[in-house]
Amino acid sequence: MKLMTTGGTESRDNAPQPRAFRTNSSTVAAVPPLGPPSTSVELASASLRPGDAARRLLDEDAREDLFRHLPETHGVSHRLRRHGLSTLRYLMQTEVHTYAFSVAANSILSFFPFIVLLLTVVQRVFHSQAMYAVVLQLVRDYLPSNKDFVIRNLQFLASVRGRGQVLSFVMLLITSTGVFLPLEVALNSVWGFKKNRSYLMNLLVSLGLTCACGCLAMLSIALTARNLRMLGRMFGDGYIFQGLELLVMKVSAIVATICIYFLIYWLLPNGKVPVRAVLPAAIITGLVSEGAKYLYILVLPWLNFQEVYGPFSVSVTLIFWSFWSGMLLLGGAYLSAVEHSDRVQARRETAEGA
Repeated sequence: MKLMTTGGTESRDNAPQPRAFRTNSSTVAAVPPLGPPSTSVELASASLRPGDAARRLLDEDAREDLFRHLPETHGVSHRLRRHGLSTLRYLMQTEVHTYAFSVAANSILSFFPFIVLLLTVVQRVFHSQAMYAVVLQLVRDYLPSNKDFVIRNLQFLASVRGRGQVLSFVMLLITSTGVFLPLEVALNSVWGFKKNRSYLMNLLVSLGLTCACGCLAMLSIALTARNLRMLGRMFGDGYIFQGLELLVMKVSAIVATICIYFLIYWLLPNGKVPVRAVLPAAIITGLVSEGAKYLYILVLPWLNFQEVYGPFSVSVTLIFWSFWSGMLLLGGAYLSAVEHSDRVQARRETAEGA
């Protein structure tokens, strides 16, 4: 094959034409080889175009034997520097803000029924005051402000026997779809999956994810309560126990958040998404969201929602926090897709040059 050099850039004559691959939903074209074969490929930093991730995922499946023993191309810090600007450009798009606001509104509608059901199950099924206290402490850790007011009302709603718990369950089923439906559309766009699920299928997936999140929360609560009970026996109720209690609560909340992000990134898109592509993004997004919460708490006095919204400032504070959490979630999804797409293309070029 003859190589031609123009202005320091090499190109191939008689380059193979891209082949088309057919999926269940659409036909996409494989990305042709770019640049010269080498042992280390540095790709240009650019925004991920719709369909790139899906095409390169198909290409990775087609060449799995070539990539099995190849090393990683770059470290995590390099990837964050490379794709940070394109991720910010993605987050500035109007449709991303639309998705985030939709997720924020439905998250608030889902949050209160979800916590009421958790408190009800812990109190009336498990009859565990330790787990009940852990739920309240985790809620306190999650909320950016007005913690006592919200927790007091949640306790009241969970203690009232009657139709409240049934209505909470019904509202959770309805509002969970409102959370996961825009998220699915956004994640499909990020990964290039052009066909969204039907409303019925999205409802089933939303219910499954809601149940999975509930099970994760219950498991986290049970393990945290058990660990705190063991620490209490070892250290008593002194300062050491209080410090360890805070640490266990914080670690438990972060781990639960990371697991929920991972389930959303992995299961919600309407297509095959590799675990190794979304697991680092879930970990990074979970840690960043924890830091962003404290930053939001510091900024709240300057926002001063109380003067503008009066008694409704509690809801406004939670909605804005949910909006920023949704933006972080979508930013993590985009980062995982663009980084995985570039890694697949770099590995393919490296394999072809070997």
